[in-house]
Amino acid sequence: MTESASSALRTLGNSDLRITAIGFGAWAVGGGDWQFSWGHQEDSDSIAAIDRALDLGVNWIDTAAIYGLGHSEEVVGRALKSTTHKPYIFTKCSMRWHEDRSIYSSLKAGSLAEEVENSLRRLGVEQIDLYQIHWPNPDSEVEEGWEALAKLREQGKLRWIGVSNFSVAQMRRAQKIAPITSLQPPYSMLRREVEAEILPFAQANGIGVINYSPMVSGLLTGKMSAARVASLPADDWRRKAAEFNEPRLSRNLKLVELLREIGAAHGVTPGVVAVAWTLHHPAITAAIVGGRSARQVEETAAALKFRLSEEEYTRIGQFLAAMPA
Repeated sequence: MTESASSALRTLGNSDLRITAIGFGAWAVGGGDWQFSWGHQEDSDSIAAIDRALDLGVNWIDTAAIYGLGHSEEVVGRALKSTTHKPYIFTKCSMRWHEDRSIYSSLKAGSLAEEVENSLRRLGVEQIDLYQIHWPNPDSEVEEGWEALAKLREQGKLRWIGVSNFSVAQMRRAQKIAPITSLQPPYSMLRREVEAEILPFAQANGIGVINYSPMVSGLLTGKMSAARVASLPADDWRRKAAEFNEPRLSRNLKLVELLREIGAAHGVTPGVVAVAWTLHHPAITAAIVGGRSARQVEETAAALKFRLSEEEYTRIGQFLAAMPA
């Protein structure tokens, strides 16, 4: 890790994890042929992307068992074997799959115990640094699932435990059983719902926040156009997403031009500006930034250090207020 990156480490919630402002998000590296895929992905490109992120100073990787139905964790495991870096490994549970690749949810204690063992094996590690409940589904099993993770932590298989996509009410229920180290919500300038209650609750309760999709799944990177959206692979889930379709797409691409203008003054991409916008919120500890190639990683690595001025943050806010979704 470079000295400048290491000097900006942030403590995640109540843990001893000191993490960089961005982490490597391994959703897309799960590859194609599953319900929430980003289309085909070469494993060699994925490993090159992970290697480059670690070389540039990123010190944590966020994946999930469901990404590629186990494949993302396997790819991360392969990358770990070939690097001298020792990044923190974060993964997630609760979404499982049948032999026909259909997905189901479970927070049963026995199911989570199986998931932990499977993730440890795929990742090739003896302990997972942060283990998160991916979705609070079924809601009726939240208490059983959280209690199971607390016990697995006591057994030494997990260093810290967190939640993803939880409401304030669900976090309160979990807190009665064991402390929550972190929350992983969607947060970007196009998805701000968590600002009302969820981020203030996390801040007030010392819960670290690592937000996902700060660049809205590639939409705010500066690489997306109406033509590129139209040519996305048939199995790319974004083809059906509201932000990638009219009437929102045109507004979103105008927003990208503003981000491009702000970024150009600093020699950074629109995507880096989008990530910095999320890091401006005091409740956000760090952001998850995906990468499908070494080149993509290089384009977003500036987000390790780049921050928006108050004037630039206000300009973006004025645009969003004038052109609501």
